[in-house]
Amino acid sequence: MNPVRKRRLIITLLILGAVAIATGLSVFALQRNMTYLYSPTEVDAGKAPDGHAFRLGGIVKEGSIHRTPGSLTTDFVITDRFQSIPVQYTGILPDLFRVGQSTITTGKMENGTFVATTVLAKHDETYMPPQVEQAIAKAREEHRIPPGDSPPPPAGEGQGGGKSANSPRPPSGHLPPQAGQGKTSDAAVQQ
Repeated sequence: MNPVRKRRLIITLLILGAVAIATGLSVFALQRNMTYLYSPTEVDAGKAPDGHAFRLGGIVKEGSIHRTPGSLTTDFVITDRFQSIPVQYTGILPDLFRVGQSTITTGKMENGTFVATTVLAKHDETYMPPQVEQAIAKAREEHRIPPGDSPPPPAGEGQGGGKSANSPRPPSGHLPPQAGQGKTSDAAVQQ
């Protein structure tokens, strides 16, 4: 092999080696910083990683928000209507954070409590993050509940069928007509 070809081969191999090392380091860094979203049902089933950060998504359970006087620590419970996980967060909560709202938190499980480093609240009453919708739908499938039916309330919640003051959504089966579906007649309302 002549010296010019040998030098080209060495340079090509060095460039390919550098690209391979850079790609490997990038993949390693992305895997370490990646956090997956889990529902409370998945966390309870042991699917969430132990000792690693992950995202917990669900709805803030009614009556579960407790603020520690004199500090920024807030304890609350996130539920997917089947399982509930206690959450502890120290910091300023988003303005849209309230009971009955979809919330995604990032943190780690410590002694049965999810210690959150970040809390994200949904945009408005009708928005639910796609990941949270998918997690709740997956939990419905696991519990074999049809999409239109309401799941039983988690333990400790009442059986009331009405709309609570903090709940932005009407109970299942009592949804207002959507645009383009026509108006509801008085006869239909009285039935």
